[in-house]
Parts: sequence; C-alpha cells; structure tokens
Amino acid sequence: MKIAVVTGASSGIGRSAAIEIAKRTTGVILTYGDNAQGGLETAAAIEENGGTAVALPLDVGASGTFAAFRDTVAGVLRDTWQRDTFDYLVNNAGFARTSLIEDTTEETFDSLMRVLLKGPYFLTQKLLPLMTDGGAIVNTSSNSAATAGLEPGYSAYASMKGGLNVLTRYMAKEFSTRRIRVNAVSPGSTRTRIADDAFARFPEVIPALAARTALGRIGEPDDIGAMIATLVSEDSRWVTAQNIEVSGGYNL
Repeated sequence: MKIAVVTGASSGIGRSAAIEIAKRTTGVILTYGDNAQGGLETAAAIEENGGTAVALPLDVGASGTFAAFRDTVAGVLRDTWQRDTFDYLVNNAGFARTSLIEDTTEETFDSLMRVLLKGPYFLTQKLLPLMTDGGAIVNTSSNSAATAGLEPGYSAYASMKGGLNVLTRYMAKEFSTRRIRVNAVSPGSTRTRIADDAFARFPEVIPALAARTALGRIGEPDDIGAMIATLVSEDSRWVTAQNIEVSGGYNL
C-alpha cells in the first residue's frame, strides 16, 4: 500500500484529490486549516469506501509549525500503517484574495506569499526525509499564472503561483536523484470554496466563464482531483517537471 499526504483537503480540489488517491488503494494523511469538520468529512468519505485516512490540522502559512507537523506525520505513519515513510505529497492548501495592484496591501501580499509559496517550499523540505525514493509530488498551481488571458486583480495571487511553477521545476531537478517526480496542475475556473465561496455568492459569473471555456462549463473539483491522482500514480511514472493545465480549454 502507498501512503499520500494531501494538504488543504477539507473541501474542493484537495478533498477530491484525497478521495481519488485513496481509491487507488492508497492510505491518506490529509490536512485541514480552519475547516476541521470538512477535514473529518473527507476522512469519513475515504473510510466509507474502504480506505484508511487520518485528518490533521495544519496552517500552511505558519512554517514554524512544520517540524512538529513532521513529527506528528511520522507518528501517524507508525501507528496507522506501521511505516516510517510515505510515498506521495500533494501541496494543495491555499486561498485567494483579489485586488488591483494599486489597492493591494503588504499584509495581503505577505499572507498570500506565506501560504502559496513559502508554505509548499518549506513543508516539502521538512517532509522530504519521510518520503520514499521513487515517490511523487504534485503542487496545485493556477492558470492565473499563464502568459495570456489574464484577469485584473490576480497580480499577487498569480505571482505566487508563478513562483510555485518555477519551484516545481527545481524540485523535479533536485529530487530526481531520489527518483521523486514533481509536477504541477493549473486549474482554471473551478467550483470550489476559494475566495470566500465566490461562485456560491456570485453565480451570475459562471455563464461567462463557461462561454470562455472550450468544453463549455466551469471545472468541478473532481476534474482536477482525478488528474492529481493520475500524476502521483505509476501511470505517470515517466512524467516530471510538468505543469498541466486542467481547465477544459479556458481561453482556447
């Protein structure tokens, strides 16, 4: 059995990724931030399908807690699976804030940086000693960091995701000595709770986004979760250093 660590799995893409990965006879350690109930619900959904899951709290923006989190993960691996290592890491936890450059505060910029770029960087660094050789990492990026089709207001968020794309390639280069593959996925507009549940609050924006998408709808979390599960699996054993847009052909 393989074991995966999936951050930000209390809802949306992270929940879907955790459930999809678990379907492939993979045990899952999933993390949640403010939404403890959501994290427990994800774990329960995995266990209802015959899988094994453990939900842990983690603030990806608080890098000072990562050493203690690593120790907790090591304990869970021993107690739950009688293992010293895990196989897959999905750096998915995140949040979004939008504002024009002229209106963006340093506080907003710094909080996005801590969660979206510094968090994955140092969490991966801390967990790397617990990863098996031949494992896989997937970082959740965003098509807001693409070179065309930009929307005003995403400058800070997309800059961090652009940094994550570069980090993905460097991780793939450096970790290749241990045969650990590293890829990113870049979702387009996806029906999640991001940006304070924006799609639930502003459903009127959905038809316009669907009209700009070649396949004619906005994304669902399962669309992205299935791709993440595929990328960590042996099906993608010859794929590394890639950033795969999973957007249904947005702005095609």
